[in-house]
Amino acid sequence: MNPFARPLFDDMPDRVASNNGVTILNELQRRREDVATQVVTRLAASDELTAAIQRNVAPYRRLMTYYECAMMEAETKFRVLDAEFGLQHDRNPIESIKTRLKSTDSLAKKLSRKGFPLSVESVERNIFDVAGVRVVCTFPEDIFTLADALLAQDDVRLVERRDYVSNPKPTGYRSLHLIVEIPIFLEREKRLVKVEVQLRTISMNFWASLEHQLRYKKNLPEAEAQAVADELADLAETAANLDARMQALRTFLDNAKETDE
Repeated sequence: MNPFARPLFDDMPDRVASNNGVTILNELQRRREDVATQVVTRLAASDELTAAIQRNVAPYRRLMTYYECAMMEAETKFRVLDAEFGLQHDRNPIESIKTRLKSTDSLAKKLSRKGFPLSVESVERNIFDVAGVRVVCTFPEDIFTLADALLAQDDVRLVERRDYVSNPKPTGYRSLHLIVEIPIFLEREKRLVKVEVQLRTISMNFWASLEHQLRYKKNLPEAEAQAVADELADLAETAANLDARMQALRTFLDNAKETDE
């Protein structure tokens, strides 16, 4: 039976009857308590970091400004590479670029989850993805071409590389993640700031955006949750096959053009 074709809780009355309702009620109560505990923990972490920020408003604002400047530097580097590539190859490898700064709440949750101190200094020392730049490319080959070009620049230092394109996550997620250190030039100093760069194709980005919405639907029974996960993994494979076919077609046309010339 297709798990997507029947109501989500159509077997609930049978289960309640078979267990006299006690097991289900206990389980629901346990889940409510777990959720309440998580919410309280997160709020406490957020409040603690917020209090630390309030005591150090100027340093926090300064730090966020540094990250924002580093994002702009990274974005500019990619836009220059895109323009140069367009001149040389008569096409642009970048479809879009998006930037984002992590919110105070997200920073608090991550510090708390990893067991780091909740302070402004701890953010800079321990969180490498405060500033994020997402580059959406037209073809899979462009991902690695752009990454290599960025890392070849003498003012960019690679801190960490995670290749989920060549080695996808079990969920089906594909993207190339780079943590890089980029210099920003201030009035009296040069400062190195970490930025997370994500490079992915249009289809990888489409899949990841929808996966984020679909995977986190709550209260799915285990069977349905697994069915959703399997379907998402299969769709990721379909998207990867589409990328591969598009890449092969572009390579064929490029070779044909060179032969004609």
